[in-house]
Amino acid sequence: MVYDINSSRLSKRYGATEVLRGLDLTVRAGSVFALLGPNGAGKTTLVRILATLVEPDAGRATVAGHDVVRERRRVQEAISLTGQHTAVDELLTGTENLVMAARLRRFGRRDARRRAAELLDEFDLAAAGHRLARTYSGGMRRRLDLAMSLVRAPRVLFLDEPTTGLDPRSRQTTWDAVAALARAGVTVLLTTQYLEEADQLADRVALLDRGAIIADGTPDELKARLAGDRVELAVPEAAAALAVLGARAAHDAARGTVTVPTDGSAAAVRALLNTLDTHGVRVDRVAVHRPTLDDVFLTLTRG
Repeated sequence: MVYDINSSRLSKRYGATEVLRGLDLTVRAGSVFALLGPNGAGKTTLVRILATLVEPDAGRATVAGHDVVRERRRVQEAISLTGQHTAVDELLTGTENLVMAARLRRFGRRDARRRAAELLDEFDLAAAGHRLARTYSGGMRRRLDLAMSLVRAPRVLFLDEPTTGLDPRSRQTTWDAVAALARAGVTVLLTTQYLEEADQLADRVALLDRGAIIADGTPDELKARLAGDRVELAVPEAAAALAVLGARAAHDAARGTVTVPTDGSAAAVRALLNTLDTHGVRVDRVAVHRPTLDDVFLTLTRG
């Protein structure tokens, strides 16, 4: 298996604050890897190290097979980075921003304009290409910024909270673009505060807290670390339900419900309801709840 990002015992300190603590990370080529964590966890510092903008105090990292300290130029040739703040020139039009980015990537004039037109269309900005970027909404500027980072498809793309502040439509457009890049073989590492974003896009997720990775796996694997699915039953007589279900059931008196762990399958829910019916326990409503990445995030970073 080929890994486009590898880090071993990465450490970084700013004054008395230890931002990264011996961090190990691997990201498979052609995958989307999401890095989650509370503010101050070290996500942006890690991205900046991998993108050669900051050197680690200790440890080693490679991106696209090149050392981020000793082979900075080779790493820079293989990557693109979209940071938390847009790098759009607001005194240029959308088209001019993209043409400029393409020319900096050594496109010829004709190819630069062709690529600009392709990206404007891909990011739903074709109708606004002639307008100055300062007239764009925040979401439009963010999409233009992402388009500029993709003038030449990189081997590895770093996205540092790429959809912060975007409206739902702009966020979905960005998600579609990221998914298309992954299908084309680009390795994507993104940091995000939107757990739904990680759930939808990421092949794997790492949870970073206080400079160390405390959980790593697929979204489903991380959810499975919690208690699992549960069935919530609205029952008029909770005592009767509890007598049948025993210690595995939990009673929420305020909600008038009884909750039971389950594997979430239709067969398991049907068997549970049949058991209660056999004992004459009436059930008014049934709901199956599955853990979300929000549950994982809140549980593992608690305290």
